[in-house]
Amino acid sequence: MGLFDNIRNQVNNSAPTTGTGSNRSVNVVFSSLPETVEQFRELPQAALSTPFDTAALTVLAFCFYPRNKEACLAMVDYLRGPRPLSNYDKSFIADRFRDSDYVPRSYFNGATPQNDYMPSQPYTVTVSENPYSYQNEGYAKLFIRSGGADSPREVLLRKAKDGKWYLWEQYILVGIRQPESSNPWA
Repeated sequence: MGLFDNIRNQVNNSAPTTGTGSNRSVNVVFSSLPETVEQFRELPQAALSTPFDTAALTVLAFCFYPRNKEACLAMVDYLRGPRPLSNYDKSFIADRFRDSDYVPRSYFNGATPQNDYMPSQPYTVTVSENPYSYQNEGYAKLFIRSGGADSPREVLLRKAKDGKWYLWEQYILVGIRQPESSNPWA
């Protein structure tokens, strides 16, 4: 069973691209979705060579939580590199999934409240920078737009001595609009 197979509707929207310089956006495309932690680590983006790849992989990793909590946490630990999740971090993540499992998929292009946050294919996450993204040496503050929020959410990454970009902090597991199928007011 695929990662998003349990979602009822599918939509096909095209992904926005672009920009250059300090307002650049990068579309990180996953041609196929992993089923295991090993497959996750084998993705081309898992080389963690750019902060954009690491930010997009963060979204993908959190999509696993409703289906396989341990796999999700192992993926996030991989993205954090030499700084594994603490018990507090794990508790925080569990708390974010108590009421909604759709938040992480809302960051894929095409996922909106109207289609129960079913991403379009190919699975794409658009990650953006702004003029202030690289103010602190060795860190990158990037932004990802959710189909259920009015403003983009922040992901902070840190470049290690090995040249890889690791997840430092994420602010993507915050509330967004409910899917229309579960919203009595929609």
